[in-house]
Formats: sequence, structure tokens, C-alpha cells
Amino acid sequence: ELVQYYGITETTGPVTVLRPDQHDPNDEARLKSCGRTVPLVDVRIVDTDGNDVEPGAIGELLIRTPSLFEGYLNNPKATSEAMAGVWYRSGDAGYRDADGFYYVVDRIKDMIVTGGENVYSSEVELALEQHDSVNAVAVIGIPDPRWGHKVVAVIVLHEGAKVTVEELIAHCRTKIAGYKVPKNIHFAASLPLSGAGKVLKRVLRDQIRD
Repeated sequence: ELVQYYGITETTGPVTVLRPDQHDPNDEARLKSCGRTVPLVDVRIVDTDGNDVEPGAIGELLIRTPSLFEGYLNNPKATSEAMAGVWYRSGDAGYRDADGFYYVVDRIKDMIVTGGENVYSSEVELALEQHDSVNAVAVIGIPDPRWGHKVVAVIVLHEGAKVTVEELIAHCRTKIAGYKVPKNIHFAASLPLSGAGKVLKRVLRDQIRD
């Protein structure tokens, strides 16, 4: 049976859990949830001023738990920046629904503000991943004089697959709002990865800017 956990290294344990009985194949929205908080863990969702937001509104997840780390070794500045009093600033953007289920939509630093609208890179990536030709994708924001930032996708195709930029953009328009559709798409043989297998988006941003 499938169990989903959400947690962070600094919490030294799970923050939320979506139990097997909560995985309903007929409820696509709920399947995107990382579940409800586990015992002894509290989560707040706040705006950029640190105020709690209403259910359904996206903000940063703040976490309080007895198992929270004491700080980063020999780095008090990083520790101070990561904390809001007794709350740990996760750096994750998400929301809570009316039933108390939590959803993580993106990393705060990966959110793209384009034309005054917030675009979460994970949503654009999910749309592109649904195209049969796409093997891997990373979406980033690149500074743009007109839009502030523009949505840019870097795509690795399946071996032997062929698709045009125009076809991928048309595909995106059937999945997401027009302002979220990438302004540019680049093809690559691979994506830069960390030792943990995460895409290094800062490297991609530098490569595209250069």
C-alpha cells in the first residue's frame, strides 16, 4: 500500500503523511496532497509579511516540531535566516485545503513572476512531462525587459523522439493558462543534477543567461 510523506532534513522526521486509505484513484486533486500533519508537528502557511493565509491560498510553509534541528554547523547566519522564532522556514510554497490536507506546489526560489502573475515551475513541468516525447524537463525564470521574467523550459527528449518547439507550446496551451506557457524552449542532452539527483536550476539559469 502506498504511503506518502513530506519532510525536510532539518525536521529530522516526517511533517505530513498521506495514508493508504487516503489515496483515492478517483480523486486526482487529493492525490496531489502530501497529507495531514503527524502528531507533535505544527505547520503554518504565511505570506511574504509572515501573516497566516486563508485555506486555499498559497504561501510559505513554516514548521514547528520537537525534532527540529538546532542549527547549521558553524553557520549562525544561515541558521538565523532559516528560522522565524520557533518556526522553521521551509522555503516550500504550498497551501492547505478546507479538510486540513497540505499541498506543496514549488520551491519559493523557483517561483516565476512574469507579467505580474505567479507561475509555479512544477505546474509547467507537469504539463510538459505529459507529452510523449519528453523524458525530463526543468522550468526556470529568466530576466526579461518586457515581462520581468519569462518562463523558459529546458527539455530532454526520449531517445529517438522528435518534436518541435511549436508542437510543445501547443501542447502546453491545452494544459495550462496562456501566461504560464514557456516563452522559450531549449533542448538538451541532459540536465545538471546534484549528488542527490535534484536538478540544479541555478546552473541552468546561468547557462541560459550566458
